[in-house]
Amino acid sequence: MEIKHQVVLVTGGSRGLGAETVKAFAREGAKVIINYFQNEEKARELAETIGENALAVRADVRDPAQVQSMFRMAQEHYRIPVTTIVNNALVHFKFDPVANKDAFAVGWEDYQQQFEGAVRGALNTIQAGLPDMKEAKFGRIVNIGTNLFQNPVVAYHDYTTSKAALLGFTRNMANDLGKYGVTVNMVSGGLLKMTDASSATSDEVFKLIEASTPLRKVTDPAEVADSILFFASPWSRAVNGQNLVVDGGLVMD
Repeated sequence: MEIKHQVVLVTGGSRGLGAETVKAFAREGAKVIINYFQNEEKARELAETIGENALAVRADVRDPAQVQSMFRMAQEHYRIPVTTIVNNALVHFKFDPVANKDAFAVGWEDYQQQFEGAVRGALNTIQAGLPDMKEAKFGRIVNIGTNLFQNPVVAYHDYTTSKAALLGFTRNMANDLGKYGVTVNMVSGGLLKMTDASSATSDEVFKLIEASTPLRKVTDPAEVADSILFFASPWSRAVNGQNLVVDGGLVMD
């Protein structure tokens, strides 16, 4: 299915990588659902900028009832079901190497919070969208990971571990859902410049990344968003269960 015929849900779509992903899909003619939890103003501004092919919907992805309601609202609005899901929502986390909890301080509740946002959130959206995808024999799911679980230059214990778990989740879902024409893949950016989550990162850290990256630049959200489009496009129709690292070559897998 061409992107222009797809209905795309982007969780955490009001800011940062989520907003750039929304813009990228809208640019290609897709109908988009901008999921947000707290940033209503940004979500509605983005929807207004895009126009009739955008719908902003508040839902906590950790709550299956709210997610089911969001999918119903999207189908009522567009008259066709969601075909494509980008699981991008990030719950209560900032890339702050100074305030980051080390091995002595990090608690299970910190891990649990990130697991809830990353893995449970993705489970909820997939289960909400799967019946329609199965019926259509088509679905595209892209989970957002990180290159930090391959190269933890900063030990963000809770966040990085949840994203590593999300890769396992991605591959199990890819195996299970492929028979229905549904592909499940992951896109893993590096530390992006600039998002709300990376705003606490110092210039020194960004300069270190820039110097260590073969392209000699820090990846920006729009560049990662373009890679997400690949997994939704017909060009990736035989790609399933893969993790694409988009960081200018900092991590080569």
